[in-house]
Amino acid sequence: MGSRGSLARQLLVWQLVVVVALLGAVGVLSVVQAGNNFRSTEGSKMLSVAENVAATEGMRVSLADPLRHYALAPFAESARSLSGASYVIITDPDRKVLTSPDPSQVGEPLDVGDSTALQGRSWVGQLDGGTVAHVPVIGDDGKVIGLVAAGQQAPGFWEGVLDSPDNALRLLGVALVIGVAGSLLLARRVKNQTLGLEPHEITALVEYREALLHGIKEGVVALDPQHRITLVNDHARELLALPEDAVGRSVSELELDERLRDVLTGRATGVDQLALTGGRVLTLNYMPLDVHGAVVTLRDRTELMTLRDELDATRHATDTLRAQAHEFSNRLHTIAGLVELGEYDEVRGFISRINTAQGAWRAEVGSKVSDPAVAALLIAKSSLAAERGIGLRMAPDSSLGAVDEELSTDLVTVIGNLVDNALDALSERGWIEVSVQSSADEISVVVRDSGPGVAAELADEVFRHGFTTKAAEQGQRGLGLALIRQTCLRRGGSVQVHNEDGAVFTARLPTEVPV
Repeated sequence: MGSRGSLARQLLVWQLVVVVALLGAVGVLSVVQAGNNFRSTEGSKMLSVAENVAATEGMRVSLADPLRHYALAPFAESARSLSGASYVIITDPDRKVLTSPDPSQVGEPLDVGDSTALQGRSWVGQLDGGTVAHVPVIGDDGKVIGLVAAGQQAPGFWEGVLDSPDNALRLLGVALVIGVAGSLLLARRVKNQTLGLEPHEITALVEYREALLHGIKEGVVALDPQHRITLVNDHARELLALPEDAVGRSVSELELDERLRDVLTGRATGVDQLALTGGRVLTLNYMPLDVHGAVVTLRDRTELMTLRDELDATRHATDTLRAQAHEFSNRLHTIAGLVELGEYDEVRGFISRINTAQGAWRAEVGSKVSDPAVAALLIAKSSLAAERGIGLRMAPDSSLGAVDEELSTDLVTVIGNLVDNALDALSERGWIEVSVQSSADEISVVVRDSGPGVAAELADEVFRHGFTTKAAEQGQRGLGLALIRQTCLRRGGSVQVHNEDGAVFTARLPTEVPV
């Protein structure tokens, strides 16, 4: 749900606003109409009541005689009861109240506003929120001897609404106009929010989006600003091995590799970020969407990386053959030169030394390594090392027996990448020592070199996907050590590096893969 609420909630709120506005308008119109009716009807009625009281002979006689003022109350109260007026008040010519339903008013001057009654003319108007009629009482001599005031308090708001049934049709008409106008405004707002699409078009668009997202052969993951997954298609779920309830969960809650977390949260930036997971090589691209979060696309480059590895293996084999051919050519030139010089004893000694050196390395590798693939790898790497002027040797305590095919493949990956990494680290002449030791449940591989070593703060970083300390080709940086780490972790082992007169890499591979 967005920050402004769902469309259904917005529709409900706006409909309530229209209803409340409609009821308010109807109530106001009812009260205004009721007030107009009240002033018109009650004004005439109060005037009639006051005139009747003022014309009563007995009241006039009692009002003219100060000693009979006590007899005025029955006249006023009787008129009030019969007419339903709120009050009937009788005053003397000086506006002094002689009788009133409110005893506190007796003896007090009556507020007559701009009334003309004391000038001898009847008056009807509004005082204190009610309708009042003032009628003068005329004596036998034609002078004003008093005043009769009859009043009715105005009805309250709800009384005004309920007391106007005769205007129902008019109010319904006004309500209809307000309702139609509100509905049109609401429809226009909804139209703007849905980009002018009709409901069936929105449904078709959602269905098309779902088919598109789940049909493409590229993973798509959408995340909100809090790094919670809001959308994931089938291919992305498969590539990342996400659970069924992944949508709505934060990236930190999922069992993902740290490298994947860095890319999905945007901490790792750049185009075509590489990550290794579940034996796959993935290419990820992080695209932020302003305040709406981000979208991450994933592509499976496992097959491409496999072909690249095979190409690298072929290239390494070619380099090895080239190195051997170069070395063989140099030896032939040396032998030919010695023959031309007639140094036949030196020729025999030179050939003997060559055979002894090559035989010694093959014999050493063969005596310490029983696995054919690992032994062949070490023999091939010695030619590359010799061409660069780097010495490759085995530790005296090395010993590796026969292993199964899967473990042999993993050992070739680990040893080959560690030796290549050491060759790249040695820019000048130096040496590389390989130690392979096996026990009943684990094989330990240690590769040390005489290079500059690895900075202490980078001891963990060198195994992260994409890390490199040299300028390598884009898309191929740092995969060697990352592959070593993944291979060791997949088997339940580990890989570490420390410095000891150069870099020392130690990889441990259990003989049995954990289930």
